[in-house]
Amino acid sequence: MRRGGLVLAGVAVAVLLLAALYPVDAITTHLGERFQGPSVSHPLGTDGLGRDVLARLAAGTRLSVWFTLLAVALCAVVGTLAGLLSGYAGGAAAAVVQRLVDILVAVPTVIVGLVVVAVREPGLGSLLIAVLLTGWAPFARLAHQLTLRERSREYVEGAVAIGAGPVRIAVRHVVPNALRPLVAHACLRFANVLLSIAGLSFLGLGAQPPTPEWGAMLAEGRQYLFVAPQLVLIPAVAVVGTSLLVTLLGRQLEGRWSSQ
Repeated sequence: MRRGGLVLAGVAVAVLLLAALYPVDAITTHLGERFQGPSVSHPLGTDGLGRDVLARLAAGTRLSVWFTLLAVALCAVVGTLAGLLSGYAGGAAAAVVQRLVDILVAVPTVIVGLVVVAVREPGLGSLLIAVLLTGWAPFARLAHQLTLRERSREYVEGAVAIGAGPVRIAVRHVVPNALRPLVAHACLRFANVLLSIAGLSFLGLGAQPPTPEWGAMLAEGRQYLFVAPQLVLIPAVAVVGTSLLVTLLGRQLEGRWSSQ
């Protein structure tokens, strides 16, 4: 069952990579080709401006998926460092970090995005800042818990007894043993971040027209919902399907590593 889930996730990743290499122009408009159905030249048809839907979906893959991976990676690095340091510091410093984490976990990313855009302007930079401001908190909470768990292990106590310093213990013992749970958690967080990015772009806070992005494609397609519903369904399936598959991968990794 687990192997089948990993194979399915691998196939999905391969499809996404192939889609990202689709060569057709996704920006240029062709008003004489509006709302065309599927054909050899346009496998998924065209949108309200005559642009190839598959080309925009492929370009949106490059932006949405890779941008989400970048955001998750940055959140993981910042959150892991914060959790590791608070786990070692203890006392008031750890309490302050954990209370901040509790607050940020409860704040919706959309609200933070609105605040960031009010200070800056809509765009990918503002989108990344909004995701980072809240996205590091779950990683910090998990890293803090894992650090406390590893510090109580007998081998860490033995390393302390022979004179190993905190940095050596963290690098040689704590981080390697916490890496697997953090990677599995990153896969689970991918879906949340992807949905947040798509939601913010849908509201006009992320990628700006004519840049193809899945959330922006949903926003553009909703005005044609009753004329060409595929313009909404296709990016929606891309967002939901990718989120489900990466979450499945995270669950598989989590279950496989926890049984070892």
